[in-house]
Amino acid sequence: MAGPGSTGGQIGPGALAGGARSKVAPSVDFDHSCSDSVEYLTLNFGPLETVHRWRRLPPCDEFVGARRSKHTVVAYKDAIYVFGGDNGKTMLNDLLRFDVKDWSWCRAFTTGTPPAPRYHHSAVVYGSSMFVFGGYTGDIYSNSNLKNKNDLFEYKFATGQWTEWKIEGRLPVARSAHGATVYSDKLWIFAGYEGNARLNDMWTIGLQDRELTCWEEVAQSGEIPPSCCNFPVAVCRDKMFVFSGQSGAKITNNLFQFEFKDKTWTRIPTEHLLRGSPPPPQRRYGHTMVAFDRHLYVFGGAADNTLPNELHCYDVDFQTWEVVQPSSDSEISGAEVPERACASEEVPTLPFEERGGFKKSRDVFGLDFGTTSAKQPAQPASELPSGRLFHAAAVISEAMYIFGGTVDNNIRSGEMYRFQFSCYPKCTLHEDYGRLWESRQFCDVEFVLGEKEECVQGHVAIVTARSRWLRRKITQARERLAQKLEQEAASVPREAPGVATGGTRPPLLHVAIREAEARPFEVLMQFLYTDKIKYPRKGHVEDVLLIMDVYKLALSFQLCRLEQLCRQYIEASVDLQNVLVVCESAARLQLSQLKEHCLNFVVKESHFNQVIMMKEFERLSSPLIVEIVRRKQQPPPRTPSDQPVDIGTSLIQDMKAYLEGAGAEFCDITLLLDGHPRPAHKAILAARSSYFEAMFRSFMPEDGQVNISIGEMVPSRQAFESMLRYIYYGEVNMPPEDSLRPSYLFAAPYYYGFYNNRLQAYCKQNLEMNVTVQNVLQILEAADKTQALDMKRHCLHIIVHQFTKVSKLPTLRSLSQQLLLDIIDSLASHISDKQCAELGADI
Repeated sequence: MAGPGSTGGQIGPGALAGGARSKVAPSVDFDHSCSDSVEYLTLNFGPLETVHRWRRLPPCDEFVGARRSKHTVVAYKDAIYVFGGDNGKTMLNDLLRFDVKDWSWCRAFTTGTPPAPRYHHSAVVYGSSMFVFGGYTGDIYSNSNLKNKNDLFEYKFATGQWTEWKIEGRLPVARSAHGATVYSDKLWIFAGYEGNARLNDMWTIGLQDRELTCWEEVAQSGEIPPSCCNFPVAVCRDKMFVFSGQSGAKITNNLFQFEFKDKTWTRIPTEHLLRGSPPPPQRRYGHTMVAFDRHLYVFGGAADNTLPNELHCYDVDFQTWEVVQPSSDSEISGAEVPERACASEEVPTLPFEERGGFKKSRDVFGLDFGTTSAKQPAQPASELPSGRLFHAAAVISEAMYIFGGTVDNNIRSGEMYRFQFSCYPKCTLHEDYGRLWESRQFCDVEFVLGEKEECVQGHVAIVTARSRWLRRKITQARERLAQKLEQEAASVPREAPGVATGGTRPPLLHVAIREAEARPFEVLMQFLYTDKIKYPRKGHVEDVLLIMDVYKLALSFQLCRLEQLCRQYIEASVDLQNVLVVCESAARLQLSQLKEHCLNFVVKESHFNQVIMMKEFERLSSPLIVEIVRRKQQPPPRTPSDQPVDIGTSLIQDMKAYLEGAGAEFCDITLLLDGHPRPAHKAILAARSSYFEAMFRSFMPEDGQVNISIGEMVPSRQAFESMLRYIYYGEVNMPPEDSLRPSYLFAAPYYYGFYNNRLQAYCKQNLEMNVTVQNVLQILEAADKTQALDMKRHCLHIIVHQFTKVSKLPTLRSLSQQLLLDIIDSLASHISDKQCAELGADI
């Protein structure tokens, strides 16, 4: 682990690594002075060509600094700073500097008295200084003078000055292998090892004025993590996160979050993770965790006597884990690819091996933001960093840097790796549909529930896309309504049932469901719209019984995904206080799997005597008491099932099928594309687009038809279908040919009022991946028309560096006068007098 302090996710204002050696697409300067409307179309993501890619960087030479582990790493501006650690024989207190622009190592300039040699300390950045706290010092070779420290040092990057802060008053107990981060002008210290025991206390100290500051112990509350050490911390969304670590006999893979405002800890639940979906990383220690955007990235560590090298990613907004797969877009094994426009001369790159099985490597890696070369070398599996522990990690710009650590056979490493993050705007599909459910706008169906005939409204399009059972009910109700209307007005021409005529809204379709009550049905509806349920208070009997009713509905409606969510929540909520109530309810509702879980819980050695002494046990039905006694006397043999778990279909899968034809009979609006009709669904369009939401809320077209265009711009059929795929199920992977029709997709998110510019980001990526000398002028026109300024500058940059080829294109002569002037201006800014003369001779 980097000392725990390196995991605080300090992000310096530095630029991407690369320098002259990397093959990076030309950088683009962005104009932040545009009007709001234009700024929405100006994407500040840089070249989105290659993400999730590791790239090899130069290792630290021995004459600069020793290989090491248990050190710390921080990021400041364009450099990574490495302090302390041990080389296997002695502790270190040197300070190394790695420049991420020119990929060079050196010893950082220092003056004053540095901290004593140490490891398992922490280091954070605040302002223009690095602060080092605590750690383990002494002579590990002779095993003498070994002790933990609680001193605090400041290193000023500008002057190289080391200064120890002398703090009056109470001090934290001396410790090592703790966690540290900076938040709200304060250093926060959590847990660690004090020599005899692990800790879980928290301390904080202000960093603004050392003369007036003092240490304060934080009064923590909530689900405080167990005492632990060798764990990372990271700050994201104004919360501090702690994952796994060494915590005695009970090591877990729990993720905890700390609210700075109210000093409260919460364990992040895993009950919502479906079986078959990516689980959290296995328990481990000595790993790193950094924050970037809305994600936490966990790498390395020792996990049950193994050294895994997968990179795990946690989405803070959606509370889901996944294993990040390294980029494979350059995996072409030397095959020819279409010629691409190069913004600069091709520069040499480090050699790559053919991709094969995973191998250990002592090389240094990193991620390139992208390449525009004519040939792209494959990234072999051996380029992945090997498993390690007690390494260190930090973030600069949009990349993570990992240095050092202990690898196989207790060998210290001098390796540096760089991983390129992705920073696409998040998918708002689930949030958009959830907002539609909460608002109850544009409802066209009303469910009449139970004996009380309580009513819950919804949207035919969403419900019929997600549930076959409810789809049959709605179809039957539509048929009955059609028959009724035919009998009442046989002579009056009418549209198909459920379709608006003459701008009027059709009446709500009434669907009776006698087997459902309103409250559990509303939870089920929330799942249909969002693919998740808001979990009630864990362990409360009333809330567990509510989810049991939802579980019963999920079984009846054949919603496998909801079944699993409910069952996981209930099983995780069963405890000594509620097990008998849950067991009796499961028996009454004939929920056999939940009943089995409760019976097995009751007859456990640690539970049985407590349960049978409860008053609730006396009130159980006789058959259930008999079953518990028999289960205790003769437990049934365990029969593990090898059957795969059916997790059902997701919201994305269902909406994809709905767009591709499953929802044809429920279309209630017609989109006209250059006179050609494309049936669609009002509720879905309104949920995803503020333009359609405002249209349908204020007025409906008289004939139920909407012309699709942006000003005079009418999209191609392919571009329009790409936009519909994005609206219905969030699809952003466009076919390459769509990059030649970019204007509409670039402007659509702004014109139609999508809730972020995710589609634009992927459209820009698609364009940059497919820009060639042959189409660069066409893309330039599209970028100019939609005021996509960064894309326009990217095209101009390519035109300048490939002008001898671009100048021969017939389309150059058809450009507008203003674009020709822009090209001339770019040429004047980038080409010397000598080059201009050479160009004139070529032309």
